[in-house]
Amino acid sequence: MVFIGVMTLAVTPSAHAQTINSSVAAKQWAEKMFENRSHDFRAVGRGTKCEYHFELTNLYEQDVHIAGVRSSCGCTTPTITKDTLKTHEKSSIVATFNTSTFVGQKSAVVTVIFDRPAYAEVQLTVSGFIRTDITFEPNEVTFGEIGIGQTAEQDVVITHRGSNDWRITDVRSLCSDLQVRLSSPEISPGIVRYRMKVNVLESMPEGDVRERLTLISNDRNFPTTEMSINGRVRPPLSISPAAMSFGTVQPGATVSKRVLLRGEKPFAVTQVICPDSRFQFDLPEGSKTFHVLNVRFAAGAEPARVGQEIRVVTDMNDGKSVTCVLTGTIAGS
Repeated sequence: MVFIGVMTLAVTPSAHAQTINSSVAAKQWAEKMFENRSHDFRAVGRGTKCEYHFELTNLYEQDVHIAGVRSSCGCTTPTITKDTLKTHEKSSIVATFNTSTFVGQKSAVVTVIFDRPAYAEVQLTVSGFIRTDITFEPNEVTFGEIGIGQTAEQDVVITHRGSNDWRITDVRSLCSDLQVRLSSPEISPGIVRYRMKVNVLESMPEGDVRERLTLISNDRNFPTTEMSINGRVRPPLSISPAAMSFGTVQPGATVSKRVLLRGEKPFAVTQVICPDSRFQFDLPEGSKTFHVLNVRFAAGAEPARVGQEIRVVTDMNDGKSVTCVLTGTIAGS
């Protein structure tokens, strides 16, 4: 069975960071960094691993620091993937739904506390219904890290305890790069069991994979049950860091930095596209799996704030490229 859906892509922020001023309420500047602030896990099985990543991006020139997180309910445990974000850096508040210790309808408010560049609090909400009659083994589909163009497969056992008339009628996903095969039901007194194979297709795009399967059943009270799918498709070409700051540069001074390029196979850097002539680049020579790109920024005489996206083009796959955002301030601005 193949289930077709839509993959949603995040929008890259502008290379020009914003500044936080007194006319903007503290809550507003902090809320603007989040892609969304609520999530419904819907109906999930007992013991199923349920996590949701509330992603945020620093849209500002100043560093942003997350001082802490707290939850209004023990049913949800929040954690932070990165607490200090420079311009254009990303982080996530990970809300974990504690399905092993709670049952029934649960909800929580997760409060994220910022103390730099200004104090602010943002409330995130999560909810869901934890069922006791359905379990999954393993408790999530996690295929780890695979290279782009590779495939992965995992077997899952779905067990329902209760009526022998319970049946799964369909399995759906919003991701067209997943394939699911479901066995015929195995029925014993009080138990209905299915064996399911979940395949990640070679068409899965690079990056983190956080998808879910929706099981449709003939249960009128709870017709749907969710299961999460996690993993990462390793890109064939990467750049580090993806956002780099030159800091505050004195007028007329020149500052040098380095970015690192890694590939799945040897490649050569053919050009760096940058419309700002104040940036100069020393292109590495040869074809290797690892390159160091030297970047120089020559500050002009006038105070200014700088935000520029560069594109590094290679000979991989007829011009595969990666981007990096360069920022800085010429003193006096």
